[in-house]
Amino acid sequence: MGVVKATGHALPAETFPAAWHGDFTFIQAADCQFGMEWTIPYFEDGETLDKIYAEKCVWEYEEKWSTAFVKQINNMAEKPLFAVMCGDMLDAFPDRFPEVRDAQKASFDGIMSQMDIPLVCVCGNHDVGNSPTPQTVDRYRSEFGDDWFSFVCGDVLFLVLNSQYYEDDTHVREMSRDQDSWLTAQLSLTPSYKHTVVFQHIPWFLKSPDEEKEYFNIVQPLRENMLKKLHSAGVRKIFTGHYHRNAGGWYKDMELVVTSAVGPPLGDGNGYRVVKVTECDISHQYVNIEL
Repeated sequence: MGVVKATGHALPAETFPAAWHGDFTFIQAADCQFGMEWTIPYFEDGETLDKIYAEKCVWEYEEKWSTAFVKQINNMAEKPLFAVMCGDMLDAFPDRFPEVRDAQKASFDGIMSQMDIPLVCVCGNHDVGNSPTPQTVDRYRSEFGDDWFSFVCGDVLFLVLNSQYYEDDTHVREMSRDQDSWLTAQLSLTPSYKHTVVFQHIPWFLKSPDEEKEYFNIVQPLRENMLKKLHSAGVRKIFTGHYHRNAGGWYKDMELVVTSAVGPPLGDGNGYRVVKVTECDISHQYVNIEL
């Protein structure tokens, strides 16, 4: 089935059953990031990295891992209702390597189209750039659909955020404000649903809400303000990626889950989460990709 795209900040209503029909599962994954593995030795050498992307960027490892991921999902005895990829579907930045990104996107689409269930995509930093611009956001929207949106499945409200606006909105202040206004309106609807779940790429924190700022989390006091806003509205689960390792923690009784990568892992092995939704609870288990 492959990627389903949001327009008007919502997925098509017919994509999922909106009403509660009993317990269900979905898949949460992150960072398949076609093209990253080849670049890892050159993270600290920008000149060499640029040359690699210009001359010899390949992504056969990511193709192998993603193909195995799709196969495992398709072979599950209990069919999930959907899968979500929490950002960084591709590695090539849209403003620096657009032609390489086009090739990575074609490979990604070819593999993910084999998935038997809908795939929801979340915007990551590699999808719009570390400091996004209107142009990179527009390109993302042409590739994957809206960068923030909501959908309802099984009487659960799912909110998809573009976390890059919280990391650096220098060039996209209006887009950032628009997302925040939309989120406030969406959060007012949470009492109408059994649960409200948030998907985003960058986690607010890795282990503790009061940890220091680093590359993989969001700065204070924005972090605390947003955690309070989400928790006060009734959100109790936030699923993220970006870290390429498993992590997470709690803000009061709201759990933030950081999931390792379908693509290159930086600690835990490649994998994804199987998330179980019941009337009263949402639980999850990490599953490694088997090659």
